[in-house]
Amino acid sequence: MRIALGADHRGREVLERLDQLMREHGHEVEVMRIKSRGMCDYPDVAFPVAQAVAKGQADVGILVCGSGIGMSIAANKMRGIRAALVHDEVGADMSRRHNDANVLCLPADLLGQRLIERIVEIWLGTTFEGGRHARRVKKIEVMEQGGDPRQVDEQPTQTNPHPAGKMVG
Repeated sequence: MRIALGADHRGREVLERLDQLMREHGHEVEVMRIKSRGMCDYPDVAFPVAQAVAKGQADVGILVCGSGIGMSIAANKMRGIRAALVHDEVGADMSRRHNDANVLCLPADLLGQRLIERIVEIWLGTTFEGGRHARRVKKIEVMEQGGDPRQVDEQPTQTNPHPAGKMVG
């Protein structure tokens, strides 16, 4: 799986470990680094990761900042991005299965490294269910275009899930 990774200054340590771990499990990883090793602004990192996913240069993206909130807000401003701020295993599963999230946002200051790695493992290994959930994702896409989601047909639609891989081999 092609994964775009990014972190602001608060998430750098988590990012370094995730980069190493995902490469060990055979993923193609591109780290979107900010030139400065000092403080940086999360939108400056969220943009290239979200752009890589939106343009199909990466299958998914993972963003890390102190709370995960700023990265989630920034990434979700880009058309085609469904960034999910996840704090636990259930959120990791549901954000992929039901919401077809294509960017995972993590809070470096609120979770331990083991839990972060478990969340990433579940998130990467879970595929989109489609069905009624595809209709809901379609409504989000309509909203991105400035349309009214209530105008989307109520019939469930089929969709091709994003490729999913397992972090642990």
